[in-house]
Amino acid sequence: MGKNDFRKRIVRGSFFAGLLDRAARYADNPDKLMELTTKARKKADSTGSGGPFKGLWDSLTTFLRLIRAYATGEYREVPWQSLTLIVAAVLYFVMPIDLIPDFLVGVGYVDDVAVVAWVMSAVSSDLDAFRQWEASRARSTS
Repeated sequence: MGKNDFRKRIVRGSFFAGLLDRAARYADNPDKLMELTTKARKKADSTGSGGPFKGLWDSLTTFLRLIRAYATGEYREVPWQSLTLIVAAVLYFVMPIDLIPDFLVGVGYVDDVAVVAWVMSAVSSDLDAFRQWEASRARSTS
């Protein structure tokens, strides 16, 4: 089974479909979104940028910044479908028990990486737009 087949199998499964429903509920609740980003940031910091997410670190941290900006109302230019995909990917990431439990050393994050990579490719233009918004905001405050 190729990498893309594995990704598709995960995101088309019933487990991820349930996370999409949960993500939609989270997206309607700024407090839950902020709590989620705090949990995800702690877990991301513990895995490190050189670990299993080495090639996806920027996307994962961009997911968290986008969710925070959405929760605070600073950034709302993200399509609802993209937001729920991003939130679902972060929910998947923070869950210790998923398709491949995170505590399995050496392979525990394979599925998490696959989900983040797939969502990143699915929402890449929205991530680019968010990054541009961040950059323009930084320029205007300096």
